[in-house]
Amino acid sequence: MMNPERMEILKAFLGTLPETVAIKLAKAVEVDRLGGGASLPHDLILDGLRPQLQHAHAERTPTPLRLFCVPFSDLLTSSPGKEKQKGVIARSTIQPLWRWLQQLVPDAFADFERNVRESVLTYRQSAMMEHCEIFWRAAAKAIRETLASDSGRKEARLALGGDSALADALEIATMISAGPQIVALQELLPTPAPTPNEEHLAAIRVICDQLSEAAEDAKPYVGVVAMRRMERPWEALRIPLILARQTQDTLISSTDMGLAGEILFSEIEARATAICASRPQAPFDPEALIGHLKFFARASNGIVKEIEMRRDGKWGQRLMKQRGAVGDAMDALMERAPRDILAAIASQKSGSYGGGPRVPDISRAPDVEKVARALAFARLIAGCRNIASAASFGAKLKDADEEISSALKSYNEGIVRELRTQEGERREIAELCFNVAAELTTILFSEEEGELLRRRGRAAIGVEAAA
Repeated sequence: MMNPERMEILKAFLGTLPETVAIKLAKAVEVDRLGGGASLPHDLILDGLRPQLQHAHAERTPTPLRLFCVPFSDLLTSSPGKEKQKGVIARSTIQPLWRWLQQLVPDAFADFERNVRESVLTYRQSAMMEHCEIFWRAAAKAIRETLASDSGRKEARLALGGDSALADALEIATMISAGPQIVALQELLPTPAPTPNEEHLAAIRVICDQLSEAAEDAKPYVGVVAMRRMERPWEALRIPLILARQTQDTLISSTDMGLAGEILFSEIEARATAICASRPQAPFDPEALIGHLKFFARASNGIVKEIEMRRDGKWGQRLMKQRGAVGDAMDALMERAPRDILAAIASQKSGSYGGGPRVPDISRAPDVEKVARALAFARLIAGCRNIASAASFGAKLKDADEEISSALKSYNEGIVRELRTQEGERREIAELCFNVAAELTTILFSEEEGELLRRRGRAAIGVEAAA
């Protein structure tokens, strides 16, 4: 066995490989493992390649476990909530369930692994779906029968690791029992799927009709699978609208066909919670906050466009509550922004008795923490200009933006003059202050404005040096 130090060196090396190389290597390793190869540390290599493979969209080797997961792959999450949510399956459930199935249906499990292995190694994958359907049926039947009794549930709870995993297993049984129909839906909507047209909706209606006969309890998941595969997830609400033959949120949200909407609302609320956790006085990550805001604004407005949202409806009330909370949180941040940004480009009254115009304060170097906070607020303002109105804080952002822009333009003129006239230590401090102003200008105005200011700064220094 490889010693731990060498294992870490190998993993570090694998993590540096280009994505294309990583994909080819992963396929070769997985095929070798399927063929019974014992000379390579398969798990170690694949673990080292995982960072590149997570972002790769290339087709992976059809291993037995990967094929088993296909029908419920769109429901998987690496960060499940504290409580089990219908339509969301934790990735951490998969391996324990796979090991449990090996004991629960040993013959079907062995046949499935052998058939998949032979199909991959002999390049005869035409019968792959047939092998999958046989195993999906056997596994779904075994899971349901086992979990139907108290003793079976107790056994499964120990094997899978708790009640949430138990609920995941039941949902997995539902999805694999509808495997052929779910696969047909996935093929109809390749990721990222565009807005569904009439042809898509007609085909989805056919799939739902098939589910009515083959796996009725899987029908609510049609909208969920579609939502997870679509570029604009809220547009998947057109599916339950058609299937439920309703147009109002009050009617849809009370039926199983509203499952996709419930999941989408949960994500909107999670984003709202993350936004509201950002306090004006505390440090925050502007990029993460902007990401939450973009999703919140697009999704909340997208839902309103897709369905008739009633103010007194279940979803309507939830949406109004979240919009109000996000608006209040962002208003507070926008009110704080001018103060913290201007603190990093401090100015003071000029003249013997402070009766002159304001000029940059170069009595001391810029405070590192104040500068970091100013840059964070600047990035937040710049990143929110196109979404502020949709997220209910457009007026506050406009006020903050105008105040900061006016002060920054005035400061820029003053700091260029200081570069031209100061010497020694004050000149060094003026250069530090100028660099802060140039970076803020780049963020808040544009790359071109920032570069123009830097040219003016270099010219001012050059004039002084020549003199």
